[in-house]
Amino acid sequence: MQSFIVERLFDGHRFYRNQALTIDAGKVVSYDLLTDDVSHLSGTLVPGFIDVQVNGGGGALFNADPSLAVIHTITAAHAKFGTTACLPTLITDELKVMQQAATAMAEAVSQGLDGVLGIHFEGPHLSIPKKGVHSANFIRRISDAELAIFSRSDLGIKIVTLAPENVSVEVIKALIDANVKVCLGHSNADYSTVKQALAVGADGFTHLFNAMSAFTAREPGMVGAALECDNSWCGLIVDGHHVHTGAAKLALKCKPQGKIMLVTDAMPPVGLSDNSSFELFGQQVIRQGDRLNASTGELAGCVLDMAGAVSNAQTMLGLSFAEALRMASLYPAQYLGLNDYGHLQLGARADMVLLGAEGTVHQTYRAGELIYTT
Repeated sequence: MQSFIVERLFDGHRFYRNQALTIDAGKVVSYDLLTDDVSHLSGTLVPGFIDVQVNGGGGALFNADPSLAVIHTITAAHAKFGTTACLPTLITDELKVMQQAATAMAEAVSQGLDGVLGIHFEGPHLSIPKKGVHSANFIRRISDAELAIFSRSDLGIKIVTLAPENVSVEVIKALIDANVKVCLGHSNADYSTVKQALAVGADGFTHLFNAMSAFTAREPGMVGAALECDNSWCGLIVDGHHVHTGAAKLALKCKPQGKIMLVTDAMPPVGLSDNSSFELFGQQVIRQGDRLNASTGELAGCVLDMAGAVSNAQTMLGLSFAEALRMASLYPAQYLGLNDYGHLQLGARADMVLLGAEGTVHQTYRAGELIYTT
């Protein structure tokens, strides 16, 4: 058992001052009792961040090397920014790369690799008009081979992003029956098609507003369906490039509280100090400050991290510190059905981040174990 006395603590719902906290076997067990092993923490202790869409970090890209080693690299890179749990994300690629990624994730799950919740397949069953930086060469109709990967039971939590105009409601229902969380995105679907997918159990939208049919007066599109549906979750990239602040604020007004979560869509440069470019499907992705663009001009993911997303949610969207934190921890946990993640109440998993006055990460803990410190 280990105890802390925390200058300021946020349990996912409210703040406490000079609060005692005791952890045992990786769980929060007491707010009252202290052990002989007591540490004093200056700053604000908050629940660990959960990222459901992270393509890379620390110089590594999951698509470029879908291996257990790269999963380690990605999770280590993002731990420096408060991410204690994530779903490594594989964007549209050929079948053998998908199989390799599934094998690597199965290894991570079987080894109990902490901080890895499962895998997010962003594609390949998308819409070419809304492909973004995804390679048109690999976008295709779903086949038994992909269904076999998605149906595996050894991959942890599974998310598949698809375009519902290219995948039938029968297949969407089959995916859900195979314990896949179906997200809608990279899609040019009309409002009616999106509603049909939601009706059979799709419950998420990948990077709201980006690479999806827009809202108009006579055709609400995917954006309109996403904003209207109270029972679905939306990932939101708050980096100042992907979504106009006015659009993001409107989404927050439309959706019930708790249904919008912060995501990074992070690429290899996260965690690197230089402005080095990287290669994606044979073309260079160029970093200019906090922006990534393919050589053909499209935005190509982000150099955003979760600590930065929390800060941006406050400064760009005018959200309270508490709500920005919930969007990075509690709401993703609720979307994933993880009742003991995303908060620090009694019985919760002790995934924790110690933040300084400017919101910078000073320490990161997984299951009560210190995994990063400045």
